[in-house]
Amino acid sequence: MKSLLAFAAVLAVVSSGPSLPVSQGKVICYYDSKSYVRESQARMLPLDLDPALSFCTHLVYGYAGIQPDTYKAVSLNENLDIDRNHANYRAITNFKSKYPGLKVLLSIGGDADKEDEQKYNLLLESPQARTAFVNSGVLLAEQHGFDGIDLAWQFPRIKPKKLRSTFGSLWHGIKKTFGTTPVDDKESEHREGYTALVRELKAALNLKPNMQLSITVLPNVNATIYYDVPAIINLVDIVNLNSFDYYTAARNPKEADYTSPTYKPQNRNELLNVDSSVNYWLAAGAPSSKVVLGIATYGRTWKLDSDSEISGVPPLHANEAGEAGPYTKTEGILSYPEICAKLINPNHQKGMRPHLRKVTDPSKRFGTYAFRLPDDSGEGGLWVSYEDPDTAGQKAQYAKSKALGGVSIVDLSMDDFRGLCTGDKYPILRAAKYRL
Repeated sequence: MKSLLAFAAVLAVVSSGPSLPVSQGKVICYYDSKSYVRESQARMLPLDLDPALSFCTHLVYGYAGIQPDTYKAVSLNENLDIDRNHANYRAITNFKSKYPGLKVLLSIGGDADKEDEQKYNLLLESPQARTAFVNSGVLLAEQHGFDGIDLAWQFPRIKPKKLRSTFGSLWHGIKKTFGTTPVDDKESEHREGYTALVRELKAALNLKPNMQLSITVLPNVNATIYYDVPAIINLVDIVNLNSFDYYTAARNPKEADYTSPTYKPQNRNELLNVDSSVNYWLAAGAPSSKVVLGIATYGRTWKLDSDSEISGVPPLHANEAGEAGPYTKTEGILSYPEICAKLINPNHQKGMRPHLRKVTDPSKRFGTYAFRLPDDSGEGGLWVSYEDPDTAGQKAQYAKSKALGGVSIVDLSMDDFRGLCTGDKYPILRAAKYRL
């Protein structure tokens, strides 16, 4: 109890203390290679990255994975990444010749590695498996010209839980806050194994010239369980906090809400917001210059029904995930260009299919959303929580006010890389860069 109270006191100091300005913020740009095989306007080739790279300090290529039987780091799509027909690894790292200051990292995990996901925990339990992973990962990165590795480790996720009451203490009973059902029976062992993995991987990368190690904290991973911040923070160059997807239709099919509020909306979980995630790492001893704030370029969607409130104000009753978009073709998610195409604007002619009404957030605390109510036209109701250039800029300004190391854009393929919305390519990336 004493340690929890002490931690809460430190957190209060971090939250309320004065902030120093960021001198030169990093802009870490993620490229999800699965966009290469999307169709039509959503298909993103390496050349489509070119207009973005002058804004990026780092380019993170996602994603490699782990071979279940050997625990070696491997390409998840050799035909795309390595074989001569495409050789995406080399196509990406070759951008360094045009942009000499650009660092290109290979990311491993990232929720893209779906075969036997338990292997991520099993690897941490075995020194031999960690050695196989480290040796193969460094070799894979070095062979293809990467400047290092990003560990986007696929830890078990906290279980979604409705929370409509105020806590007496911010971090008291922190595990219960996330739900009473344990998601991992070997939490301590996996925490120690991850610390060992980071230490061993950093030692191997140090044997190579100018190789970096970053970690990405995926959404809804309880950092207090798996990340021993004092033990690993001096070993990593960057900590990418993917502080979004707190609410999604996959996790919360019956309740639509802000997916990435900067601060806690009223009567919500104290921990499910950007400020809480950032403050945990700072209070635990991470230098602010190493912490980078993730900004999603897509929105999360829910279907509304007759029980949904007509105001659209979250949290509100929902039915299930929204229908797949024409480009991304995944239920519950829309890319930014798919969202902007649905918004009401003067160019939408009468008689066209119903569009979404955008609701901005003058407080700059919670985020933007858009919705349409179900009606007799045959079009169902829809609710979308998303980032636009304005909110992306606000998040970058928040990162600057906290003296963070910068922002990361997750990912470039979901930004408007073709300029379909206004004619400007990469509006979310640009807005975040300009506000740093």
